[in-house]
Amino acid sequence: MSVSYKSILVNLDVDGPIVPVVKAASELAQRSNARLVGLCAADAYLPVTGPEGATLAAEIWQQIRSDEERRFKLRRKEFEALVAGAVETEWRDMLERPSYALVQASRIADLVLVQANSGAATKDTTRRIDPGSVVLQTGRPILLIGTAMESRVGRKVVVAWKDTREARRAVADAMPLLQAADDVVVASVAPTIDQWVRESLDDVVAYLAHHGVTARSETVESYREAESLVELVDRHDADLVVSGAYGHSRLREWAFGGMTRTLLDEIRLNLFMSN
Repeated sequence: MSVSYKSILVNLDVDGPIVPVVKAASELAQRSNARLVGLCAADAYLPVTGPEGATLAAEIWQQIRSDEERRFKLRRKEFEALVAGAVETEWRDMLERPSYALVQASRIADLVLVQANSGAATKDTTRRIDPGSVVLQTGRPILLIGTAMESRVGRKVVVAWKDTREARRAVADAMPLLQAADDVVVASVAPTIDQWVRESLDDVVAYLAHHGVTARSETVESYREAESLVELVDRHDADLVVSGAYGHSRLREWAFGGMTRTLLDEIRLNLFMSN
């Protein structure tokens, strides 16, 4: 049975390029007959001054706020021009840290799209999202649009399979993309490929078949799991990787598993992640 996303949220950085992520979001929304919500956020923080500078600080803050609101209006015009009425749209902007704003807004969406441009983390959290933080906090699948994106996302898909909760969630969440793909490979990369791994791969391939997805399995024995997976993706010329996101918060810093960090740092790839 075919499923689809009905509400898609796309994050637009207040600075930098937005064309790839909006084009991908618009095309996916058209395929799914989904509503497309554009979001842009930036933090207008109050300058730190002494008591004598309070009035000046307030004036500076108001100027920063006004500048950001002008940027939001420009981003909205760009967003609407790129979508060009192809799907139903909605616009939201927030004077807030972008990661926090996106996590809050994600409750309205089945899927969240963001532009991959800063790897697993970013230091400039006032003007762009922290991808790793967003992946682990939204409770929604995240589709990171890579810098090398040139065509429709998801023609050739590699599912990075480990028999974990996160990977199972990712496969289920990515079903609309998998059903629309021309080629799907379910791959396991591990130091030892045993019968248990092969059986789990067979089960996933059978599960996908029940949903109308023709997939095949592939295994790679390697101690360089993350690097070998990226090599496999390149070998298949895949334009999308589906993976579970493995990580946790430690004193406000997000700690990732090696595979998750490597994939997030490969910003040229389109990457679908669930946690």
